[in-house]
Amino acid sequence: MTPGQRRRCFGLLRSAGDVWACVLEVNAWRRRGGAPLVGYQRLCRELSASGPGTFGDLGTTGARSVLRRFSDAWFAAAKRRQAGDVSARFPRRRRGLVPVRWYHGTFTLDGRRVRVPTARGTAPLWVRLAREVPYPVEQVRSVTLLCEGGRLFLDVTAEVPVAVYPPGEEPDPARVAGVDLGIIHPYAVAGPDGEGLLVSGRAIRAEHRMHLADTKARRRAVARRAPKPGQKGSRRWRKYRRRARLVEGRHRRRVRQAQHEAARSVVSWAVRQRVGVLHVGDPRGVLDIDAGRRHNLRLRQWQIGRHLQVLTDKATLAGITVRLVDERGTSSTCPACRRRVPKPRGRTLSCPHCAFSGHRDLAAAASIDPHPGRRTHHPGSGCAAGGGHAPSSRPAPTRCRPVPT
Repeated sequence: MTPGQRRRCFGLLRSAGDVWACVLEVNAWRRRGGAPLVGYQRLCRELSASGPGTFGDLGTTGARSVLRRFSDAWFAAAKRRQAGDVSARFPRRRRGLVPVRWYHGTFTLDGRRVRVPTARGTAPLWVRLAREVPYPVEQVRSVTLLCEGGRLFLDVTAEVPVAVYPPGEEPDPARVAGVDLGIIHPYAVAGPDGEGLLVSGRAIRAEHRMHLADTKARRRAVARRAPKPGQKGSRRWRKYRRRARLVEGRHRRRVRQAQHEAARSVVSWAVRQRVGVLHVGDPRGVLDIDAGRRHNLRLRQWQIGRHLQVLTDKATLAGITVRLVDERGTSSTCPACRRRVPKPRGRTLSCPHCAFSGHRDLAAAASIDPHPGRRTHHPGSGCAAGGGHAPSSRPAPTRCRPVPT
Protein backbone atom coordinates (compact mmCIF):
# COMPACT_ATOMS: atom_id res chain seq x y z
CA MET A 1 0.00 0.00 0.00
CA THR A 2 1.06 3.56 -0.58
CA PRO A 3 1.39 5.84 2.46
CA GLY A 4 -1.77 7.66 1.39
CA GLN A 5 -3.80 4.46 1.12
CA ARG A 6 -2.55 3.28 4.51
CA ARG A 7 -3.40 6.63 6.05
CA ARG A 8 -6.93 6.54 4.63
CA CYS A 9 -7.52 2.94 5.78
CA PHE A 10 -6.50 3.77 9.32
CA GLY A 11 -8.68 6.87 9.06
CA LEU A 12 -11.69 4.67 8.31
CA LEU A 13 -10.94 2.48 11.34
CA ARG A 14 -10.55 5.54 13.59
CA SER A 15 -13.79 7.00 12.26
CA ALA A 16 -15.51 3.71 13.08
CA GLY A 17 -14.10 4.05 16.60
CA ASP A 18 -15.63 7.54 16.76
CA VAL A 19 -19.03 6.06 15.81
CA TRP A 20 -18.64 3.48 18.58
CA ALA A 21 -17.69 6.18 21.12
CA CYS A 22 -20.62 8.35 19.98
CA VAL A 23 -23.09 5.53 20.66
CA LEU A 24 -21.56 4.98 24.10
CA GLU A 25 -21.89 8.67 24.95
CA VAL A 26 -25.51 8.84 23.78
CA ASN A 27 -26.39 5.84 25.93
CA ALA A 28 -24.53 7.37 28.90
CA TRP A 29 -26.76 10.46 28.62
CA ARG A 30 -29.92 8.39 28.25
CA ARG A 31 -29.00 6.13 31.17
CA ARG A 32 -29.84 8.95 33.57
CA GLY A 33 -33.53 9.02 32.75
CA GLY A 34 -34.45 6.95 29.70
CA ALA A 35 -34.13 3.61 27.99
CA PRO A 36 -30.81 2.83 26.26
CA LEU A 37 -30.54 3.31 22.51
CA VAL A 38 -29.52 -0.15 21.32
CA GLY A 39 -31.88 -1.19 18.51
CA TYR A 40 -30.27 -1.24 15.05
CA GLN A 41 -33.12 0.68 13.37
CA ARG A 42 -33.14 3.40 16.02
CA LEU A 43 -29.36 3.72 15.84
CA CYS A 44 -29.58 4.13 12.06
CA ARG A 45 -32.13 6.92 12.48
CA GLU A 46 -29.79 8.70 14.88
CA LEU A 47 -26.97 8.30 12.36
CA SER A 48 -29.02 9.79 9.52
CA ALA A 49 -29.94 12.74 11.74
CA SER A 50 -26.27 13.54 12.33
CA GLY A 51 -25.81 14.48 8.66
CA PRO A 52 -23.11 13.65 6.07
CA GLY A 53 -19.42 14.22 6.73
CA THR A 54 -19.69 13.78 10.48
CA PHE A 55 -17.23 10.87 10.61
CA GLY A 56 -14.67 11.82 7.97
CA ASP A 57 -14.25 9.41 5.03
CA LEU A 58 -16.48 6.78 6.63
CA GLY A 59 -19.65 6.39 4.58
CA THR A 60 -23.13 5.37 5.67
CA THR A 61 -22.58 1.69 4.86
CA GLY A 62 -19.45 1.40 7.00
CA ALA A 63 -21.00 3.37 9.89
CA ARG A 64 -24.05 1.10 9.87
CA SER A 65 -21.81 -1.95 10.16
CA VAL A 66 -20.45 -0.48 13.39
CA LEU A 67 -23.98 0.11 14.66
CA ARG A 68 -24.86 -3.48 13.80
CA ARG A 69 -21.80 -4.71 15.74
CA PHE A 70 -22.79 -2.64 18.79
CA SER A 71 -26.43 -3.75 18.69
CA ASP A 72 -25.50 -7.44 18.36
CA ALA A 73 -23.02 -7.17 21.25
CA TRP A 74 -25.60 -5.48 23.50
CA PHE A 75 -28.39 -7.99 22.84
CA ALA A 76 -25.97 -10.94 23.18
CA ALA A 77 -24.95 -9.66 26.63
CA ALA A 78 -28.60 -9.12 27.58
CA LYS A 79 -29.48 -12.68 26.54
CA ARG A 80 -26.63 -14.13 28.60
CA ARG A 81 -27.67 -12.12 31.67
CA GLN A 82 -31.27 -13.28 31.33
CA ALA A 83 -29.97 -16.84 31.24
CA GLY A 84 -28.25 -16.29 34.60
CA ASP A 85 -24.71 -15.39 33.50
CA VAL A 86 -23.91 -12.43 35.75
CA SER A 87 -20.40 -12.14 34.28
CA ALA A 88 -21.78 -10.87 30.94
CA ARG A 89 -21.04 -7.18 30.41
CA PHE A 90 -22.67 -4.69 28.08
CA PRO A 91 -20.41 -2.84 25.59
CA ARG A 92 -19.32 0.30 27.47
CA ARG A 93 -15.61 0.56 26.67
CA ARG A 94 -14.25 2.83 23.96
CA ARG A 95 -12.17 1.40 21.15
CA GLY A 96 -9.66 3.32 19.09
CA LEU A 97 -9.91 1.16 15.95
CA VAL A 98 -13.16 -0.65 15.10
CA PRO A 99 -13.45 -3.04 12.09
CA VAL A 100 -15.56 -1.80 9.20
CA ARG A 101 -17.65 -4.20 7.09
CA TRP A 102 -19.14 -3.71 3.63
CA TYR A 103 -21.73 -6.10 2.25
CA HIS A 104 -22.30 -7.46 -1.24
CA GLY A 105 -23.11 -4.76 -3.77
CA THR A 106 -21.34 -1.94 -1.93
CA PHE A 107 -17.74 -2.86 -2.83
CA THR A 108 -15.94 -3.81 -6.05
CA LEU A 109 -13.60 -6.80 -6.31
CA ASP A 110 -11.41 -6.86 -9.43
CA GLY A 111 -8.75 -9.55 -9.17
CA ARG A 112 -6.36 -8.41 -6.46
CA ARG A 113 -7.81 -4.89 -6.35
CA VAL A 114 -10.69 -3.93 -4.07
CA ARG A 115 -12.64 -0.70 -4.08
CA VAL A 116 -14.21 0.08 -0.70
CA PRO A 117 -16.95 2.74 -0.47
CA THR A 118 -16.22 6.01 1.28
CA ALA A 119 -18.27 9.06 2.20
CA ARG A 120 -20.03 11.02 -0.51
CA GLY A 121 -17.81 13.67 -2.05
CA THR A 122 -14.53 11.95 -1.21
CA ALA A 123 -12.12 10.25 -3.61
CA PRO A 124 -12.65 6.49 -4.15
CA LEU A 125 -10.32 4.20 -2.22
CA TRP A 126 -8.71 1.31 -4.12
CA VAL A 127 -6.43 -1.13 -2.26
CA ARG A 128 -4.32 -3.96 -3.64
CA LEU A 129 -4.33 -7.33 -1.85
CA ALA A 130 -1.17 -9.27 -1.06
CA ARG A 131 -2.64 -12.39 -2.69
CA GLU A 132 -5.67 -13.52 -4.66
CA VAL A 133 -9.01 -14.00 -2.93
CA PRO A 134 -9.54 -17.82 -2.77
CA TYR A 135 -13.23 -17.57 -3.73
CA PRO A 136 -15.07 -16.68 -6.94
CA VAL A 137 -16.28 -13.11 -7.07
CA GLU A 138 -19.95 -14.13 -7.19
CA GLN A 139 -19.59 -16.06 -3.90
CA VAL A 140 -18.09 -13.18 -1.88
CA ARG A 141 -20.74 -11.72 0.44
CA SER A 142 -18.82 -9.19 2.52
CA VAL A 143 -15.37 -7.75 3.20
CA THR A 144 -14.17 -6.40 6.54
CA LEU A 145 -11.27 -3.99 7.03
CA LEU A 146 -9.48 -4.57 10.34
CA CYS A 147 -6.15 -4.00 12.04
CA GLU A 148 -4.32 -6.74 13.94
CA GLY A 149 -0.90 -6.23 15.44
CA GLY A 150 -0.37 -3.00 13.51
CA ARG A 151 -1.07 -4.71 10.16
CA LEU A 152 -4.09 -4.15 7.94
CA PHE A 153 -6.17 -7.15 6.87
CA LEU A 154 -9.18 -7.58 4.63
CA ASP A 155 -11.37 -10.37 6.01
CA VAL A 156 -13.40 -11.98 3.20
CA THR A 157 -16.67 -13.81 3.85
CA ALA A 158 -17.94 -16.04 1.05
CA GLU A 159 -20.85 -18.40 0.52
CA VAL A 160 -19.37 -21.90 0.23
CA PRO A 161 -21.64 -24.84 -0.72
CA VAL A 162 -21.83 -27.91 1.48
CA ALA A 163 -19.70 -30.80 0.21
CA VAL A 164 -21.39 -33.23 -2.21
CA TYR A 165 -20.34 -36.90 -2.10
CA PRO A 166 -20.80 -39.73 -4.60
CA PRO A 167 -23.60 -42.20 -3.78
CA GLY A 168 -22.54 -44.55 -1.00
CA GLU A 169 -19.71 -42.30 0.26
CA GLU A 170 -21.71 -39.59 2.04
CA PRO A 171 -21.66 -39.34 5.88
CA ASP A 172 -24.06 -41.79 7.50
CA PRO A 173 -26.21 -40.27 10.31
CA ALA A 174 -26.31 -43.71 11.95
CA ARG A 175 -22.53 -43.65 12.45
CA VAL A 176 -21.77 -41.64 15.60
CA ALA A 177 -18.37 -40.71 17.01
CA GLY A 178 -17.52 -39.22 20.38
CA VAL A 179 -15.14 -36.26 20.68
CA ASP A 180 -13.31 -35.34 23.88
CA LEU A 181 -11.74 -31.88 24.12
CA GLY A 182 -8.52 -31.32 26.05
CA ILE A 183 -5.43 -29.15 26.43
CA ILE A 184 -2.65 -31.62 25.58
CA HIS A 185 -4.87 -33.27 22.95
CA PRO A 186 -7.37 -30.71 21.59
CA TYR A 187 -9.44 -33.48 19.99
CA ALA A 188 -9.65 -37.18 20.88
CA VAL A 189 -12.15 -39.01 18.65
CA ALA A 190 -13.56 -42.52 19.11
CA GLY A 191 -15.32 -43.91 16.05
CA PRO A 192 -18.08 -46.52 15.72
CA ASP A 193 -15.80 -49.37 14.50
CA GLY A 194 -13.08 -49.21 17.12
CA GLU A 195 -11.20 -46.56 15.15
CA GLY A 196 -9.66 -43.65 17.05
CA LEU A 197 -7.88 -40.39 16.38
CA LEU A 198 -5.64 -38.32 18.66
CA VAL A 199 -4.72 -34.77 17.67
CA SER A 200 -1.71 -33.46 19.57
CA GLY A 201 -1.79 -29.89 20.86
CA ARG A 202 1.72 -29.76 22.26
CA ALA A 203 2.79 -27.36 19.51
CA ILE A 204 0.03 -24.93 20.58
CA ARG A 205 1.03 -25.26 24.23
CA ALA A 206 4.68 -24.71 23.37
CA GLU A 207 3.76 -21.59 21.39
CA HIS A 208 1.90 -20.22 24.44
CA ARG A 209 4.84 -20.96 26.75
CA MET A 210 7.47 -19.43 24.47
CA HIS A 211 5.34 -16.36 23.88
CA LEU A 212 4.78 -15.88 27.62
CA ALA A 213 8.50 -16.22 28.38
CA ASP A 214 9.38 -13.81 25.57
CA THR A 215 6.82 -11.28 26.81
CA LYS A 216 8.15 -11.41 30.37
CA ALA A 217 11.73 -10.96 29.18
CA ARG A 218 10.86 -7.96 27.01
CA ARG A 219 8.90 -6.31 29.82
CA ARG A 220 11.74 -6.77 32.30
CA ALA A 221 14.17 -5.24 29.80
CA VAL A 222 12.13 -2.06 29.30
CA ALA A 223 10.68 -1.69 32.83
CA ARG A 224 13.02 1.22 33.69
CA ARG A 225 12.21 3.06 30.48
CA ALA A 226 8.43 2.76 30.88
CA PRO A 227 6.72 6.18 31.21
CA LYS A 228 4.98 7.05 34.44
CA PRO A 229 1.16 7.27 34.50
CA GLY A 230 0.17 10.42 32.66
CA GLN A 231 3.65 10.89 31.18
CA LYS A 232 4.08 11.00 27.41
CA GLY A 233 6.05 8.09 25.97
CA SER A 234 9.31 8.63 24.12
CA ARG A 235 10.01 7.61 20.54
CA ARG A 236 11.92 4.58 21.78
CA TRP A 237 8.89 3.57 23.89
CA ARG A 238 6.51 3.93 20.94
CA LYS A 239 8.84 1.78 18.85
CA TYR A 240 8.83 -0.89 21.55
CA ARG A 241 5.03 -0.84 21.76
CA ARG A 242 4.77 -1.16 17.98
CA ARG A 243 7.08 -4.17 18.06
CA ALA A 244 5.08 -5.73 20.91
CA ARG A 245 1.85 -5.41 18.92
CA LEU A 246 3.47 -7.13 15.94
CA VAL A 247 4.62 -10.03 18.14
CA GLU A 248 1.16 -10.35 19.72
CA GLY A 249 -0.48 -10.47 16.31
CA ARG A 250 1.95 -13.11 15.06
CA HIS A 251 1.30 -15.24 18.14
CA ARG A 252 -2.48 -15.07 17.67
CA ARG A 253 -2.19 -16.01 13.99
CA ARG A 254 0.00 -19.03 14.78
CA VAL A 255 -2.41 -20.32 17.42
CA ARG A 256 -5.42 -19.72 15.18
CA GLN A 257 -3.78 -21.53 12.28
CA ALA A 258 -2.92 -24.52 14.48
CA GLN A 259 -6.52 -24.68 15.73
CA HIS A 260 -7.84 -24.73 12.16
CA GLU A 261 -5.42 -27.49 11.16
CA ALA A 262 -6.42 -29.58 14.19
CA ALA A 263 -10.13 -29.26 13.40
CA ARG A 264 -9.49 -30.03 9.74
CA SER A 265 -7.74 -33.30 10.66
CA VAL A 266 -10.78 -34.35 12.75
CA VAL A 267 -13.28 -33.58 10.00
CA SER A 268 -11.14 -35.28 7.33
CA TRP A 269 -10.93 -38.40 9.50
CA ALA A 270 -14.70 -38.35 10.09
CA VAL A 271 -15.33 -38.07 6.33
CA ARG A 272 -13.11 -41.08 5.65
CA GLN A 273 -14.97 -43.06 8.34
CA ARG A 274 -18.37 -41.88 6.98
CA VAL A 275 -19.29 -40.50 10.41
CA GLY A 276 -22.50 -38.48 10.19
CA VAL A 277 -22.82 -37.21 13.79
CA LEU A 278 -20.14 -35.96 16.20
CA HIS A 279 -21.07 -35.98 19.89
CA VAL A 280 -18.73 -33.42 21.44
CA GLY A 281 -18.32 -33.22 25.19
CA ASP A 282 -18.86 -29.65 26.41
CA PRO A 283 -16.22 -28.90 29.09
CA ARG A 284 -17.03 -25.21 29.57
CA GLY A 285 -18.28 -25.87 33.10
CA VAL A 286 -14.68 -26.23 34.31
CA LEU A 287 -14.08 -22.55 33.61
CA ASP A 288 -16.10 -21.62 36.70
CA ILE A 289 -13.82 -23.65 39.00
CA ASP A 290 -10.85 -21.87 40.60
CA ALA A 291 -7.94 -24.31 40.18
CA GLY A 292 -5.02 -22.06 41.08
CA ARG A 293 -3.03 -19.45 39.22
CA ARG A 294 -1.12 -21.76 36.87
CA HIS A 295 -4.03 -24.00 35.90
CA ASN A 296 -6.34 -21.00 35.47
CA LEU A 297 -3.84 -19.67 32.93
CA ARG A 298 -3.95 -23.00 31.07
CA LEU A 299 -7.74 -22.87 30.97
CA ARG A 300 -7.70 -19.31 29.67
CA GLN A 301 -5.27 -20.24 26.91
CA TRP A 302 -7.33 -23.34 26.04
CA GLN A 303 -9.95 -21.28 24.14
CA ILE A 304 -12.72 -23.88 24.39
CA GLY A 305 -15.27 -21.77 22.56
CA ARG A 306 -12.98 -21.26 19.58
CA HIS A 307 -12.24 -24.99 19.34
CA LEU A 308 -15.97 -25.75 19.33
CA GLN A 309 -16.75 -23.06 16.78
CA VAL A 310 -13.98 -24.05 14.36
CA LEU A 311 -14.94 -27.73 14.55
CA THR A 312 -18.64 -26.93 14.04
CA ASP A 313 -17.97 -24.73 11.00
CA LYS A 314 -15.79 -27.29 9.24
CA ALA A 315 -18.11 -30.19 10.09
CA THR A 316 -21.12 -28.29 8.73
CA LEU A 317 -19.35 -27.70 5.42
CA ALA A 318 -18.63 -31.44 5.24
CA GLY A 319 -22.29 -32.33 5.94
CA ILE A 320 -21.61 -33.64 9.47
CA THR A 321 -23.83 -32.79 12.43
CA VAL A 322 -22.21 -31.63 15.70
CA ARG A 323 -24.10 -32.07 18.98
CA LEU A 324 -22.88 -30.88 22.37
CA VAL A 325 -23.38 -33.37 25.21
CA ASP A 326 -22.54 -33.45 28.91
CA GLU A 327 -19.09 -34.92 29.51
CA ARG A 328 -19.24 -35.17 33.30
CA GLY A 329 -17.58 -38.36 34.51
CA THR A 330 -16.35 -39.53 31.11
CA SER A 331 -12.67 -39.30 32.07
CA SER A 332 -13.26 -41.67 35.03
CA THR A 333 -15.61 -44.17 33.34
CA CYS A 334 -14.46 -47.40 31.73
CA PRO A 335 -15.77 -47.58 28.15
CA ALA A 336 -15.89 -51.39 28.31
CA CYS A 337 -17.83 -52.13 31.51
CA ARG A 338 -19.21 -48.58 32.10
CA ARG A 339 -18.07 -48.61 35.74
CA ARG A 340 -16.37 -45.79 37.62
CA VAL A 341 -12.59 -46.04 37.93
CA PRO A 342 -10.03 -43.77 39.60
CA LYS A 343 -8.99 -40.97 37.28
CA PRO A 344 -5.39 -41.66 36.19
CA ARG A 345 -2.55 -39.22 36.63
CA GLY A 346 -0.83 -40.32 33.45
CA ARG A 347 -2.12 -40.80 29.92
CA THR A 348 -3.23 -44.43 30.37
CA LEU A 349 -6.51 -45.51 31.95
CA SER A 350 -6.56 -48.97 33.53
CA CYS A 351 -9.83 -50.47 34.75
CA PRO A 352 -9.50 -52.73 37.86
CA HIS A 353 -12.88 -54.34 37.12
CA CYS A 354 -12.47 -55.64 33.54
CA ALA A 355 -8.72 -55.28 32.89
CA PHE A 356 -9.32 -52.67 30.17
CA SER A 357 -6.30 -50.47 29.40
CA GLY A 358 -6.09 -47.64 26.91
CA HIS A 359 -5.42 -43.96 26.35
CA ARG A 360 -7.50 -41.98 28.81
CA ASP A 361 -8.58 -39.30 26.29
CA LEU A 362 -9.74 -41.94 23.82
CA ALA A 363 -11.53 -43.73 26.65
CA ALA A 364 -13.31 -40.47 27.53
CA ALA A 365 -14.30 -40.00 23.88
CA ALA A 366 -15.66 -43.57 23.80
CA SER A 367 -17.69 -42.88 26.96
CA ILE A 368 -19.19 -39.79 25.32
CA ASP A 369 -20.60 -41.93 22.49
CA PRO A 370 -24.23 -42.68 23.49
CA HIS A 371 -24.17 -46.08 21.69
CA PRO A 372 -21.25 -48.01 23.21
CA GLY A 373 -22.81 -51.36 22.33
CA ARG A 374 -22.21 -50.82 18.62
CA ARG A 375 -18.46 -50.87 19.10
CA THR A 376 -16.69 -54.13 18.39
CA HIS A 377 -13.28 -52.98 19.63
CA HIS A 378 -12.38 -50.55 22.37
CA PRO A 379 -10.40 -47.42 21.41
CA GLY A 380 -7.04 -47.29 23.08
CA SER A 381 -6.44 -51.03 23.07
CA GLY A 382 -6.44 -51.28 19.29
CA CYS A 383 -6.61 -47.89 17.58
CA ALA A 384 -6.23 -48.11 13.84
CA ALA A 385 -5.95 -44.37 13.31
CA GLY A 386 -4.02 -42.55 15.94
CA GLY A 387 -1.80 -40.57 13.66
CA GLY A 388 -3.26 -37.08 13.58
CA HIS A 389 -0.79 -34.95 15.47
CA ALA A 390 0.81 -31.60 16.12
CA PRO A 391 -0.33 -28.90 13.80
CA SER A 392 2.66 -26.72 13.13
CA SER A 393 2.84 -23.40 14.92
CA ARG A 394 4.07 -21.69 11.77
CA PRO A 395 1.20 -19.99 9.92
CA ALA A 396 0.50 -21.23 6.41
CA PRO A 397 -1.88 -19.63 3.90
CA THR A 398 -5.25 -21.39 4.03
CA ARG A 399 -8.83 -20.47 3.33
CA CYS A 400 -9.40 -19.87 7.01
CA ARG A 401 -7.09 -16.87 7.29
CA PRO A 402 -8.00 -13.28 6.41
CA VAL A 403 -6.50 -11.92 3.23
CA PRO A 404 -3.85 -9.30 4.16
CA THR A 405 -3.80 -5.98 2.33
